[in-house]
Amino acid sequence: MTFEAISFITLGAMAGGFVNGLAGTGTALFALGFFLVALNPISAVAVVSLMSVTTGLQGLWVVRDALGRNVPRLMRFIIPGLLGVPVGISLLSFIDADTLKLIIGFLLILYGGFFSFRANLPKFERRTPVLDSLIGLSGGVLGGMASLSGALPVIWCSMRPWPKAETRAVLQPFNVSVLFTTTVMLWWREAYTPTTITAFLIALPTSLLAAQIGIAVFRRISDNVFRRLLIGLSLLLGLGILIRAFI
Repeated sequence: MTFEAISFITLGAMAGGFVNGLAGTGTALFALGFFLVALNPISAVAVVSLMSVTTGLQGLWVVRDALGRNVPRLMRFIIPGLLGVPVGISLLSFIDADTLKLIIGFLLILYGGFFSFRANLPKFERRTPVLDSLIGLSGGVLGGMASLSGALPVIWCSMRPWPKAETRAVLQPFNVSVLFTTTVMLWWREAYTPTTITAFLIALPTSLLAAQIGIAVFRRISDNVFRRLLIGLSLLLGLGILIRAFI
């Protein structure tokens, strides 16, 4: 592997690891662009998925206390999400994933752009078990179809006035679960070649260190700042999707 390829993999690991540590989601958005310079698309996605899982485990430890506060709520996201992954993969034969990415990208930009510059944040306080499950299912389907598992959960969780630890205690395990399922499916499809494994081993130390830096920042920001961070991440995610679609 060339020095240039190693450099881009390291930069992607740094960017993706930091945002995973800070927000518990968004790894692919910040890492994939770097990885695609050094790797083919399948290998790049395989490395991002495995990296997201390994760095995500650190984030789970940070919110371990919050994980047990509302297990039924968490399961309303995770179980439908896991069921949605194979559904999304099967729908690839009938729905154009690129068109779906554009629709989701515009939705994220509209939501993130509108609330990023407003003084008052959206607030949805009442319990919504059915909607939680639908968001989880949609996230799983989008993950299987277009690797966008975190898009809708980020929007939904940023609308809830939960403490930042409880918000992360939904987003982080949801993404780890869905991406672990994706990783297993990619392994089953023999995506983890020697080159892919080498790239992952190069990325791993940097991503773990960058995630620790992101976690340190997460611990120091307020609940309100964290909600604004998720809204801003929605905007960046939408812009990233559209940029990759039109380049």
